[in-house]
Amino acid sequence: PGQAAMYAGLQELGVANGEDLKETLTNCTEPLKAIEQFQTENGVLLPSLQSALPFLDLHGTPRLEFHQSVFDELREKLLERVSAIALEGKVEERYKKLEDLLEKSFSLVKMPSIQPVVMCVMKHLPKVPEKKLKLVMADKDLYKACAVEVKRQIWQDNQALFGDEVSPLLKQYILEKENILFSNDISVLHNFFSPSPKTRRQGEVVQKLTQMIGKNVKLYDMVLQFLRTLFLRTRNVHYCTLRAELLMSLHDLEINEICTVDPCHKFTWCLDACIREKFVDNKRARELQGFLDGVKKGQEQVLGDLSMILCDPFAINTLALSTIRHLQDLVGQDTLPRESPDLLLLLRMLSLGQGAWDMIDSQVFKEPKMEAELITKFLPMLMSFVVDDHTFNVDQKLPSEEKGPIPYPSTIPEAFTKFLQENRIACEIGLYYILHITKQRNKNAFLRLLPALVETFSDLAFSDIFLHLLTGNLTLLGDEFALEEFCTSLFDGFFLTACSRKENVHRHVLRLLLHLHHKVAPAKLESLQKALEPTKQSGEAVKELYNQLTEKLELRKPSPAEATETPSMELTLPTVPTPASR
Repeated sequence: PGQAAMYAGLQELGVANGEDLKETLTNCTEPLKAIEQFQTENGVLLPSLQSALPFLDLHGTPRLEFHQSVFDELREKLLERVSAIALEGKVEERYKKLEDLLEKSFSLVKMPSIQPVVMCVMKHLPKVPEKKLKLVMADKDLYKACAVEVKRQIWQDNQALFGDEVSPLLKQYILEKENILFSNDISVLHNFFSPSPKTRRQGEVVQKLTQMIGKNVKLYDMVLQFLRTLFLRTRNVHYCTLRAELLMSLHDLEINEICTVDPCHKFTWCLDACIREKFVDNKRARELQGFLDGVKKGQEQVLGDLSMILCDPFAINTLALSTIRHLQDLVGQDTLPRESPDLLLLLRMLSLGQGAWDMIDSQVFKEPKMEAELITKFLPMLMSFVVDDHTFNVDQKLPSEEKGPIPYPSTIPEAFTKFLQENRIACEIGLYYILHITKQRNKNAFLRLLPALVETFSDLAFSDIFLHLLTGNLTLLGDEFALEEFCTSLFDGFFLTACSRKENVHRHVLRLLLHLHHKVAPAKLESLQKALEPTKQSGEAVKELYNQLTEKLELRKPSPAEATETPSMELTLPTVPTPASR
C-alpha cells in the first residue's frame, strides 16, 4: 500500500508511474532499451539537460537524487506561487485560478510528495467545494493533514466532529484549574487568583480554541453552546471563566467579526479591567451599570450570557473583595449599606452571577430579586463586626483599671449563622469577610466566626476555591498552630466535621498540614494523623498526600539515641518575635 500511495492519482492525469514501468519491463525483450526510452519520455524535458546528465553520472550522483532535488525545488516554487496567487488580482479571479488548480491537482492529494501543494491550495480557498471537503472528511489521514482553515469549513457543518476536537481541550482546561486549587504550594502571595487576565489568556487551551475558531462566528457560537451545556450538566464554574477568557482572547487579536456580534463584549471588556485591578472603581461601576440597565425589552436573553460572565470565579472574587472594601469604608463614613449605590450595584452583579445556573437552566431571563434583609440586616451585622474589632483594639491600648481587660466578644448573632445557611449572596460575602480577617492575622475574629462555617449555603465553606484561599491565608497565622485551643477550633470544630463525607476537604487539610506540620503541637499532630488516615474509599490523591505527610513526620522524629542524650549546658537566647508574627 505504501508504494501505491506514492503514485496515487498519477494515472488519472496520464502520467506514467511505477506500475507502468513494471508492465513495460515485464513485456519487453530488451530491458535496458526499454528503461532508456522510459527515462527519455518521462524525464525533465530540457534539451540542455541531456548533455549535463552524464556529467552527474561521472560524479556518482544517482538520477533519483537529482530528480528529487529538482522536484523539491519546483514544489517550493509552486507553494510560493499558490500563496502569491491568493493575494493578487481581483478576488473572483484569484479564487478562480486556485479552484482550477485544485481541480487539476486534487487527484494527487494522497501522494505524499504532492499533498502539501494540494493542501496549500485548499487552505487559501475561502470556500472549498463541498465534494472535496466530504472526501477529506471521510479520510482520517487527509483530515489530519489539512490546515485549520480547511478544518473550520468542515467543522461549521459538523457539530459532532467539532465537539470531538474541542472536548479533550475542555477536559484539560478543567483539570488545569483543579491542579492549581489543589497545588502543594500554599502561599498567601501566589494563589488561584494571582495571574492577571492577560496571562491566563495565554494558556494553551484558550490559545488553541482561539485558533480553531479563527474569525468564524458559527464555530464561536458552537463553543459557547458547549460551555453552556457543560456548565448546566456539571455546575462547574470554571466553564464560565473559559467563556470570558475566550471572548477576551479574540478581543486581544481584534477579531471584530466576532467581538461586534457578541452582546457581552463591552461588558466583559470593562469587567476584565476590574478583575485586573481586583477592584471595581466608581467609573467602571457606572459603565457596568449602564450595560445592565441597557438590556432592552425582547433582548433579555443576553442576561443569561452576562450572568455566566459574572459567575466566573475571577469576577466573583473581584466583586466580593470590592464589597468588603466598601463595607469598611462605610464604617468610617457612618453610612448604612442601603445608602451606597456603589455597594448596591456590586450586590446586584454578585446576585446575577450567583444566579447564572438557575437562569440558564430555567430559561427565565430576568434579574434575581435581591432580598431586602441582606442589605438592611446582614451587611450592617458585618459592619458591626468591624466596629467590634476597632473597639477591642482601642480598649487594649487604654490603661487597664481594676476590672481587668475587656475580653473579645466570643458569641456570634444567631442571625449571622442563619444568613450563611440560607442566603447565597450573604454566604459568599460572609466567607470573603472571614478570608479578609484571616489575612489581617485577626485570630480573635477568626475563631469567633469559624463555627458559622460548619453549615453554609450548599456547603460553600467546603468548596475548593474557598478552602484554597483559606489555607493560603492561614499560613499567616502559623504560630497559632502551636496552641491547643486554636487547633481544636480549626480542625475538630471545622475541617474534620466534613472530611469523611467530602474528599476535597480531606485533601485541603492534608495540604495545609504538609505546609505547617512543624508548627503544630506534637500531641495534636499525632491525633490529627490518626483522624486523617485514608479509608478504603479514599481516592488516590488523598492517599498520596497522606503518605507524603507521614514521610515528613517520620523525618522529624528524633532517633532513640538523640532522645536520651543529656541536655546541653548552653544558654538559650530569648526568642524575639519577628515583625511578621506580631
